[in-house]
Formats: sequence, structure tokens, C-alpha cells
Amino acid sequence: MLNSLQPDSTLDRDWIVSHIPHQGTMCLLDKVESWDKQNIRCCTSSHRQPDNPLRAGGRLGAACGIEYAAQAMAVHGALLVAPGSASPQAGYLVSVRNARLDVARLDDINGDLLISACCSIRGETSSLYEFSLEAEGRLLLSGRALVVFDSDSLAATGGQLP
Repeated sequence: MLNSLQPDSTLDRDWIVSHIPHQGTMCLLDKVESWDKQNIRCCTSSHRQPDNPLRAGGRLGAACGIEYAAQAMAVHGALLVAPGSASPQAGYLVSVRNARLDVARLDDINGDLLISACCSIRGETSSLYEFSLEAEGRLLLSGRALVVFDSDSLAATGGQLP
């Protein structure tokens, strides 16, 4: 069961910015709505902002939703770090599979985006997530993503994951 957070929760944009490498307008998430050891659900309205750094030609393509999901995965990793232990390892999005884009654009979606990610496999050097973006009760995109934490070991094996 996901941990539902209270409206006055400290897992807002300020908390997110202090725990992931994305700063300024490149931090796309507004808040964490719920999370547990396997799942995270975040919310944002940044897709409607004219200064969204992912916009091209005044538009925000649906494929940019993968970056929203990747940031939710980064936040999830930060939340899983035990209090008092080292910072979370840097993660690298190395593969996206089964991506399904059900819309062409995100900037014309009126409602807030709800970003969900579920970690189906977690290892020492990588994690596999399933992700989706929804708004107004409608699925916008979904897929699977592989995040690698130890890029040195990945390079040493010629890109072959253990």
C-alpha cells in the first residue's frame, strides 16, 4: 500500500530540487503524492509552463513524458536511501522499452500530470521500472525503463547488464 502524504507534506518541489540533480525549470515535478518501497506517484503542472525547457517550437511532445517519469524514478531512489546514509547513487536512463504514446503533445493537456513509476526489479547496479503518465483520468503514455547506477561496471562489461 502506498504511503499517502498529507497536503502539508515536505515532499514538495523544494524537497525534490534538493534531492535530485535537476535544478530550476529543469526540475519538472511539483510534488510526491504517495510512495512505498516499489512505487511512486508524483504530480505536476509544469507541462503547461511556456518556459518548460523541453519545449521545442512552442510545443511539448509526448515523448518528453519519459523525462517526467525518469525524474519520478530519481525521486523514488532518493526516498529509498536510509536516513543518515550516503546520498543516492546517480542513475542513468539507459533503455526505454514498450513505450506507448497515446497523445501527440503534453502542453495542450489542461489537467495536472500524474506520473507513476513501479520498480519491478531492483539490483545493486540497476533497476527496472514500469511508468505511466495520466491526466484527467486518461492514460497519456506508458513504458518500461532501465536505470543503471554504476556506469563504471556497465562500461567494464561492454554494456552487458548482470
